[in-house]
Amino acid sequence: MPFKQRATEQLGEGEFVVALSLDRDWFSPDQAKRLVDVAVGRGLVTEEDGDLVAKFDPADVTVPEDFTPDESILREQSTFETALDAIVAAGVEKQRAVAGINERQRALAVSIEAAAVLFAKEHGAAVDHLAADVREKLAAAGDAAGDADGEGDTGADATTGAAEAE
Repeated sequence: MPFKQRATEQLGEGEFVVALSLDRDWFSPDQAKRLVDVAVGRGLVTEEDGDLVAKFDPADVTVPEDFTPDESILREQSTFETALDAIVAAGVEKQRAVAGINERQRALAVSIEAAAVLFAKEHGAAVDHLAADVREKLAAAGDAAGDADGEGDTGADATTGAAEAE
């Protein structure tokens, strides 16, 4: 709404927070700042030099006059949920996507998040913002497994697979 209200695709973070908390009275300032984190995590906006840049066309958004957001939107989606949403947005049926993700997870012996990102990349879904996070988690899991068994290289294939997904 702040982007649409100001007819722009770029706003300062402070301006965004004020628009949601003081202008609209939808959230407290702290909640509005939390919403920035959620929006970035979902790939709806990016942060560039202290500004928020919409990754959608605000003119295409219709906000009903009596709209009031529910606080549940402040809950951050998991990597899996975000990847699944991107896959469905790319035109893959949700049930088929979940089955494909589960198959990748079993075949590659990776986390559900890694499998979801790989499946998403295979289907042209926009998940680049998730791949680095998944790779870090895979590397950390590989390091932990290596420390436990004394070999230190466990998970290397999974990490390579996530890197290829980028």
